[in-house]
Amino acid sequence: MGEIHQTAIDDETLRSYLAETLPGEDMARVEKSLRDSAELRARLEDVRQNRGDTGLHTLGAIWRRGRLTCPNRQQLGSYLLDALDPDFASYLTFHLDVVACPFCQANLADLKAKAAQPSGASKSRHHRILRSSQHLLGDEGRS
Repeated sequence: MGEIHQTAIDDETLRSYLAETLPGEDMARVEKSLRDSAELRARLEDVRQNRGDTGLHTLGAIWRRGRLTCPNRQQLGSYLLDALDPDFASYLTFHLDVVACPFCQANLADLKAKAAQPSGASKSRHHRILRSSQHLLGDEGRS
């Protein structure tokens, strides 16, 4: 008899798989098992059909969907400038580094990229906008 290296995949694991709440290693294990087993794919479809909206309106699901623990871009910008209350800055560090929120990490990376743009680029953009609207300023803009 061959050794069994994988634990059985139960319906609760399949529900967690569908809700994308399994750790990455477990997600990969379930996906591989789904590729290899028509029976498991049929069970997955049964779980999908019979799960209803369970989990859709739980406090955790609403919390994640609404990103209630995520800071806004202004707060992330203040974080970059080290201009936050130390307790809130500590929370943001935890949120970014430990929770590793992909939404906030992407926002922070975008803000860092914008901050790293050479100042000449923004001056050039400002000058182009001013020139394009100079006719609207009348005599005031021609000094």
